[in-house]
Amino acid sequence: MMIFSGRWFVGFGVFLILCGLAGFLSNPSGAKTALVSGGLFGFLSGLWGVLMLRGYRGARVAAIFCTGFLAIVFAWRATAGWMAYAEGAPKLFAASLITLMLAGSLVSLGVLFLSRR
Repeated sequence: MMIFSGRWFVGFGVFLILCGLAGFLSNPSGAKTALVSGGLFGFLSGLWGVLMLRGYRGARVAAIFCTGFLAIVFAWRATAGWMAYAEGAPKLFAASLITLMLAGSLVSLGVLFLSRR
C-alpha cells in the first residue's frame, strides 16, 4: 500500500504546484505567495511520495504532519476567501482554488490513514 501512497503523493505534489501556478497566473501582482507556497509544498509532497516509494517509513509520518498543516491553512484561507466573496470582493477564483486544494489535502490524509501497514 506504500506504493499507492507514494504515487498518490507524487501526484498530489504536482497538483499543488499546478494550483500555485494557476493562483499566480490569475493575479500575478497580488498572488506571488500562491506560487511560492504551491511550489514549496508541492515539492515537499512530491518528495514524501518519492521517499515512500523507496520504502522510508518516516516519509509517511512527515506527509501526515505536512498535509495536516496544509489542510488547516487551506480551511482557514478558504473560509476567509468565501467570506470576502460574500461581501462583494472578487475572490471567487481564489476561494474556489483554495477549496479545491483543501479537498485534495483531506483526500490525501485519507489515503495516508487508509494505507497503514
